[in-house]
Amino acid sequence: MKITIACVGKVKEKFYREAIQEYVKRLSAYCRLEFIEVADEKTPDGASAALEEQIKEKEALRLLDKIRSDAFVCTLEITGKRLSSEGLAEMLEQLAVGGSSHIVFVIGCSLGLHESLRKRADMALSFSDMTFPHQLMRVILLEQIYRAYRIINHQPYHK
Repeated sequence: MKITIACVGKVKEKFYREAIQEYVKRLSAYCRLEFIEVADEKTPDGASAALEEQIKEKEALRLLDKIRSDAFVCTLEITGKRLSSEGLAEMLEQLAVGGSSHIVFVIGCSLGLHESLRKRADMALSFSDMTFPHQLMRVILLEQIYRAYRIINHQPYHK
């Protein structure tokens, strides 16, 4: 299976990049992994709701342009479905068995996701009611994907 992490902006901090590289290495035994990073728009302090919507739309268009039409798209949203680690493993396994060979996880910008991305999504997934920095969310997502593959393959992993 091919897994794509599509996100807005680049990872700036070295410690996040190192953590991401560790999970990329671990996941190489289970799937093909790629990242799509699109440029983020600068949001001025005190931006109006209309300007924020325009920013989200520009970033969404950049992401949508890079997502293949045959991919299963899962957006990460506070209002999405909550799964346990075992539930994520079951979802990935069902997608693979059902013939989905490419899943794209979309992490939006700090303003959230534009409606066009929500409409394109096959599923919305929530990790928590809490808000996480977008760079950290990449690490959390990769760790959970790795954990899911360990579960699928009946391999031990710390709890």
